[in-house]
Amino acid sequence: MNLKQIQKPIINEMDDFRSMLRSSISSNNILIDKVVNYILKRKGKQIRPLFVFLSAGLSGTILNSTYRAAILIEILHTATLIHDDVVDESNYRRGFFSVNALWKSKYSVLIGDYLLSKGLELSVNNNDFKFLGILSEAVKNMSEGEITQLKKSKTLNINEKDYFKIINQKTASLFSSCCEMGSLSSGANKKNILLLREFGSLVGQAFQIRDDLFGYLSYGIGKPSLNDFRQRKITLPLIYALSKSNSFEKREILKDVKDFKSVEKIISFVKEKNGITYSENKMNAMIIKSKKILNSFPDSVYKESLNNLLDYTINRVK
Repeated sequence: MNLKQIQKPIINEMDDFRSMLRSSISSNNILIDKVVNYILKRKGKQIRPLFVFLSAGLSGTILNSTYRAAILIEILHTATLIHDDVVDESNYRRGFFSVNALWKSKYSVLIGDYLLSKGLELSVNNNDFKFLGILSEAVKNMSEGEITQLKKSKTLNINEKDYFKIINQKTASLFSSCCEMGSLSSGANKKNILLLREFGSLVGQAFQIRDDLFGYLSYGIGKPSLNDFRQRKITLPLIYALSKSNSFEKREILKDVKDFKSVEKIISFVKEKNGITYSENKMNAMIIKSKKILNSFPDSVYKESLNNLLDYTINRVK
């Protein structure tokens, strides 16, 4: 299924969400509004708000607070992407020039800060302090995860336990927040809120593994080719391959990673050691656990769409 089909039960809600998002982050400052319009025209798939609305529909009723939760999530996600492009010195995002490329790092950092302030303003004005508590924890985790990954890229010393800690913090924490906030906004009971928080965490981990596999399987994914290799990010496929290697092989491959040499050799090494198959199996196991959680909920169009969204998450090609 494509995203348009998956969105069908909430197509009207998503249209209203986009309009409300634009209103929430617009500015009287001409430069800020120019950057905001540029961002919105290249908005991406908006998968995270989709999880918010479907989680709300699955566990209760989509309410006004659901829209605010989705907007807050999307604002935070957009701000972190802008900041990430500054940290990574990336000039492209989703196949287009990044904000960092067009307006440079100083403006990019400040635009990211502006977006975060608009999210806070929206929540405070509507007394959504429960959302702020969840999001502040997610922001803390995301920052810690990115910092840990940056540190590990300097030493090239990372094992599978480290890897899952990092992706739990930097990616899964926001997916978990999407599903928790969506459920919470709908008036769900505590049991269902906790179930959907766990569901989101599993989905986020699977999503990140799929992202990390793109570096080994294809390059036309809306960010610079070989970017992870350039930044010396060691992800699950390579971690597993190294764990199945002798000391000489490890030393040679890590030297290539450090010097950004022979990327084809690294990819061949990972495939030869079954790093891709191992990673795909881990990803699929998480999706199976996610679907078991979904099966504890009554059948509905929201449940069906979430099931299809899980399949889309691991089968997407970019």
